[in-house]
Amino acid sequence: MTVVALLSVAPVREGDMAADVAAAVEALEDYDVEYETNPMATTIEAPDVETLLDAVGAAHAAVDADRVSTVLKIDDKRTADHDAAAKVRSVEAELGRPARSE
Repeated sequence: MTVVALLSVAPVREGDMAADVAAAVEALEDYDVEYETNPMATTIEAPDVETLLDAVGAAHAAVDADRVSTVLKIDDKRTADHDAAAKVRSVEAELGRPARSE
């Protein structure tokens, strides 16, 4: 089964956070997850919730700051196995076009 999640990890402070976000993303490499980062968050796919939560914990811990904010949204569809790409394809089928502006 594939668990899909949306993760955002960042220090709570002003200024450029790219290095901190990169550290969080790099921490995911040690886990059996697939991920894709966009400007607002990282989509993660894991084989199970336990693996996902371990990876998220490592990403959170990788940000070296006095205060860290982590937001996690989990889609654990237990009756079917749909990955993130399938979710996008389903929306695009309804739209009849790619799910992005041209």
